[in-house]
Amino acid sequence: MKILHLDTNHELLIEQLAQAGFTNHEDYTSTKPEIEAKIGEYDGIVLRSRFTIDKQFLDAATNLKFIGRVGAGLENIDCDYAEQKGVYLVSAPEGNRNAVGEHSLGMLLSLFNKLNKADAEVRQGKWLREANRGIELDGKTVGLIGYGNMGKAFAKKLRGFDVEVLCYDIKANVGDANAKQVTLAEFQEKVDVVSLHTPQTPLTVNMINAEFINAVKKPFWLINTARGKSVVTTDLMNALKSEKILGAGLDVLEYEKASFENLFTSSMPEAFQYLIDTENVLLTPHVAGWTIESKEKLAQTIVDKVLAKFC
Repeated sequence: MKILHLDTNHELLIEQLAQAGFTNHEDYTSTKPEIEAKIGEYDGIVLRSRFTIDKQFLDAATNLKFIGRVGAGLENIDCDYAEQKGVYLVSAPEGNRNAVGEHSLGMLLSLFNKLNKADAEVRQGKWLREANRGIELDGKTVGLIGYGNMGKAFAKKLRGFDVEVLCYDIKANVGDANAKQVTLAEFQEKVDVVSLHTPQTPLTVNMINAEFINAVKKPFWLINTARGKSVVTTDLMNALKSEKILGAGLDVLEYEKASFENLFTSSMPEAFQYLIDTENVLLTPHVAGWTIESKEKLAQTIVDKVLAKFC
């Protein structure tokens, strides 16, 4: 089988596939039309998020047997059409779930203790102790929307705290010893923290909007290490202004391009400028799942799944 690699990844991915007898070609610079012109030669492709795999691409990939996406989500792939064509879809949420869990916890603790604000002030010679008095996580109710690989990893990290962890998911019976599954109404009644761990689907786009925010009984903190389009940024801005949302940790943004490699599709939106200027918002560039360890684990997960299917 011939595999075309469209993004750089950990070297073990190509090394182990080659050891198993696969032929590996790398093309990290050609345009999408140039790739489409030759994709019919290949049995598999491996990519991160370089471009979307749509119907036109899949129609050109006449011999394609699998797509390996070195990451958790598959929203850049027309999954229904690929499956109609018998293409095996491989993703690797197991590879970066621990990284996402740690990043989510780090964001939450940083917000509660005003670490980014205090750090910036000390660097400017300001020593404002009372203004940087934090709050403790113990005693809070943390609500997770989506309880798959990422949600479970975050819940596991929370075991060391005296917190109640609730989860809401469209799938039944996903709760476990680390999180109690509840209805959306109970979730919104009890939570102090809302953390998103869902893929991007029609159900999750614009999920955190004014209606959802206003239905939560208490003012709450928001963590999003999932997908940016799940949060309506203008509604988040308004909730921060009214203090219905007490603070937000955002690793992903509504305005990201689909490739995840660049921030904006156009000029800077007003709502995002507000987030930049607000001290109780913590921003990172879609790196919750990007650690030294996860780079290796993501690649290994793809290799293991491909070999299990085709060897």
